Amino acid sequence: MIVDNIRMLRQAAMATSSEDVEIERAWGVVAGNADLVDNMAYKAIASNHQIRILFREHVILTVGTMDKKFDFIMFHGNSLKLKEFEDETLNAGGAYVQVSKKHLATEPNLMVLVAPDDVIRNIVSTIEKLKISFAILQESQTTGFIDIDISNEVKLPNFIKSVFKPFYNASEVVLSTVLMSVEKKEAVSKVQSIATSNKVFVIDFRDIVTED
Repeated sequence: MIVDNIRMLRQAAMATSSEDVEIERAWGVVAGNADLVDNMAYKAIASNHQIRILFREHVILTVGTMDKKFDFIMFHGNSLKLKEFEDETLNAGGAYVQVSKKHLATEPNLMVLVAPDDVIRNIVSTIEKLKISFAILQESQTTGFIDIDISNEVKLPNFIKSVFKPFYNASEVVLSTVLMSVEKKEAVSKVQSIATSNKVFVIDFRDIVTED
């Protein structure tokens, strides 16, 4: 940890040693439980305009009788500051991917997918079987818990649901965040359709407009 802090301080010093040095900007996506995302949102608000929140989503996925709940949030700003976001997110059990301008310049049709890990793996398999050319550039999984509740569709008294809740939350639900590049532009809509039909949340970088 001390070594990491020293490295970040050196990088920050190099970035600010001259007024002519342009600070590189990047995009970061954090996924995890609501408490983690709340903390990262506060960190962005308190960053003195170094990091902007582009959007945040609270997600409830109903699978059978269970509701799986998680949040994800997208940032844009100082890439060195975003490295702090990455370290804090991973230490807290969240998932994190970062997109640089180099990615935008060298990789076609970038997309970020957010969903439970088993769902991500299923759609990756489906896309591969359709012979769509794509690459996974980054992948990150949560190690902290994802909140789970018995669905409201299940007609049980709330006190009984409360009794069972600790057992459901103890079961492992891994959330994955994946940065994907799709080779052909005409295949993007097909990938998006497969993803959304499987309740995977897709961030298409063609839709991201950011002022630098």
